[in-house]
Formats: sequence, C-alpha cells, structure tokens
Amino acid sequence: MTASSIAIVNAYVVPVLGDPIENGTVLVESGRITAVGRSSELTVPSGVRVVDAGGKWVLPGFVEAHGHVGIHEEANGPAGDDTNEMTAPNTAAVRAIDAVNIDDEGFRDALAGGVTSIVVKPGSGNPIGGQTVAIKSWGGRTIDEQVIKEAVSVKSALGENPKRVYGGKNQTPSTRLGVAMIIRQAFVDAQNYAAARAEAERDGKSFARDLTKETLARVLDRELVWDQHTHRHDDIATAIRLADEFGYRLVVNHGTEAHKIADVLAERDIPVIFGPMFTSRSKVELRDRAIGNLALIAAAGVRVAITTDHPVVPINFLVHQASLAVKEGLPRETALEALTVNPASFLGLDDRVGALVPGRDGDVVVWSGDPLDVNSRAEHVFIEGAEVYRWEDGAGHVVERGERFE
Repeated sequence: MTASSIAIVNAYVVPVLGDPIENGTVLVESGRITAVGRSSELTVPSGVRVVDAGGKWVLPGFVEAHGHVGIHEEANGPAGDDTNEMTAPNTAAVRAIDAVNIDDEGFRDALAGGVTSIVVKPGSGNPIGGQTVAIKSWGGRTIDEQVIKEAVSVKSALGENPKRVYGGKNQTPSTRLGVAMIIRQAFVDAQNYAAARAEAERDGKSFARDLTKETLARVLDRELVWDQHTHRHDDIATAIRLADEFGYRLVVNHGTEAHKIADVLAERDIPVIFGPMFTSRSKVELRDRAIGNLALIAAAGVRVAITTDHPVVPINFLVHQASLAVKEGLPRETALEALTVNPASFLGLDDRVGALVPGRDGDVVVWSGDPLDVNSRAEHVFIEGAEVYRWEDGAGHVVERGERFE
C-alpha cells in the first residue's frame, strides 16, 4: 500500500470517538489522520488532494472482527477452502496468513460495504484452530503488504462443531467434556513448556522449540487474545471457567445465547463479537438465535462487535446487520461502535483503526447518507489515504493494485 494524503472537506463527519461535526474536514497526510474538525478551522496544506464530500457522511472504515475472507474463497469450491486444518484437535501453530488469497472476491465486496479492516480467522472444526491475522481489505501486492497485525489472537471452538468433527472420526474429542479437556491439557503443556524454556535460558542451555506450545504460551502471557467460538450459554460458561483457570484475555465469538448470562459477562468485562445474524437455525446451538439478542447483551453493559462470519453472510452486509440490530433495539451509537472502535479495541488494533482521530490510519469512507439507512451506499473508500473504491456511473469500481484513481 502506498500511503497518500487527502483532505475530505464539506462533510458530515462521524469520528465515532467524539461528537459528529457539521461541515467537517478529515485531513490525512502520508497515510495517517493528522486533523479532524470544522472546515472553517482547519487549513489544508498545499499539494494535498481535496475531496469535496458535498455534505455527505464520512466515517472510519468498518472493522470485520471475525471473517474467513481469503481462506474460504467464494466460487472456488473445495479448492478455495483452507479454513480448517482438521487433522489434529490442537493446531495452534497454523497461521491464517499462510492461506489468504487476496484475489478472493470477498475483498472487493468488503470495500463496497465500507469494510477496510478484517480479522481473518481459522474455522471452528478444532478445539484449537490456529492464529488469526488482521489485514486491510485492499492495496497490497501480497498479503504481507496488507497486514495490520500479523498475530492477533488464537481461534478456539467449544460446542457442537469440534465434537461432530472428531466424534465422526471416532476420535477424542467426541463430547463437550473432551473438547474442554483438549484445551485444558494444551494450556498445561504450554505452561510446562514456558517454565522449561525459562529455565534453559537462565542456565544458558539449548532448548527445542515447539511452535504449538510457543503460540499458547503467548496467549498465557496475554500477548494474544483467545477468540472463543461459542454459541450456547453453558459453553460460554465453560469458556469463562477456562479463562479463569489460565488467565488469558477472552473474547466470546458468536454469543448466540450470551444474553442469558450477559450480567456475568458484563461483570467480568468479557466482550462479545456477535453474529452472524442473517442465518437460519441450522443446528441446535442456534435454536435461540435472534437479532434482538444483541440489544439485550449491550443493555447489560457488555461491549459488543458485529460479525458476518463471511462467507456465512456476505461481508458487505456487515452494516445491514447493524441496521437491523438497531431496528430490534440496539442504540444506534452502540451499533456504530460495534462496527468500528469496539472490535479495534477488543483485538488490540486501536492504535491503527476504528475511529477518525489523529494518529490512526487514514481509512475513511464517504457514504451517500447515514450508513445505517439501507438506502445509503459507500461512495468513496480510502485506505491509508489512497482511494481504493468508488461508486460511479451506477456501479462500484475497485482500483487495480499498483494503480490509483484519477
């Protein structure tokens, strides 16, 4: 990505962190936001491209906190599905970055939906699925040039998925008991590994590395988040119990029944990445699925984000899920936070993305109107100040890599 400088002027600016600004300006220099304020109070430096928003809404790019874009490619069938390495229950050493195809059509869809940052995660077939990666939605010649943070978290799964996968193979784990045991034993092994490594370092001895245990040691050190796939309230309780035992940073993913123990989650300040919402009740864990559950969770004081779980729900529908959540009682301010500052905060990306504030990346979207209005569309999308998408002549256009819009 080649960082650029722009000034978006004459805009209704919604920084998310801070009050909206009528007739506002967002100034981006060398890829970073340097000023946000009233147009009458800011001076645009010479040589900076000026974009007149014409009073339209300007927001930070949205953050998809839990997606499989690029590793579960669209329209490529089994050849494009690298979501789960289901050959062992504990695959903490695998990394999502190694399987991302940046030509997946889902990335273009992300831009059309105003999504500029994506946390790509392994799937939920294993009790411990592997490392996630945070990337920009567009702009690199390779995936490495789109990375925001190479290792964000480790994906883990409780409930029906791992017990179905391994029970079908007549292997452990075939029950919820076994799934929890796999996770617990893996962390005990990681604790022992970390202790032995520290002793070897003190004594100046060589030490044989183990990528799986090293990854889990980083979780124990609270360097990496523990992203826990869990739907039912009893599985969420197990997730909390395991986090209490080992002291890691827990984020609940999906949280279909999180409303049933929302007060517990709020007391412990355990955030929830909620969704996907546009799905059927396709398995027993989703029996109590309801869009309105998100409002109940947030009302209890739980910090929330929203996910499409792309390609389960197309990633460009991220904002539409937020719109329907508002319809079902979620405060609109909370809905915008759930698309921006909250996921950035949960996953340690808030030094780069999630709000229009000086110092963060110039990931800015010009909307035709309020993005929570289903009739609004993203008209211009900028990543680090470079325009990567625009709506023009009745169609969306994505800039080719290595080029730029005139």
